[in-house]
Amino acid sequence: MRKRTPQEKKQLSYERDRRDAYGESDKGSRKAIPRRKREAVRAYRRATKEPLSMKRSTIDRDAAEAVELRVLGVRRRGWRKFPDIPLGEYIKRQEAARRSRAGRKRVA
Repeated sequence: MRKRTPQEKKQLSYERDRRDAYGESDKGSRKAIPRRKREAVRAYRRATKEPLSMKRSTIDRDAAEAVELRVLGVRRRGWRKFPDIPLGEYIKRQEAARRSRAGRKRVA
């Protein structure tokens, strides 16, 4: 394996390294992702548990089928993670934001 030049290393870093551009701190993401997953699963469990909470001995066959259809019709609440963006794209965004902020403050 040949050695890479510093320029090649930098280019690979821009392509492979990732940055969180969602808008919250990395610590916030670390705690928020598991919380959002928990919330989605918990909402599904609650939605399916509610129709099943009736007493089983008092339900006739038609009512049991209706409850089963209702439980099967419950949809899971969706939640997706968004991947971090490549470092090169992140730096381009930062530079564009810096250019748009240039000259804002005027000295009176």
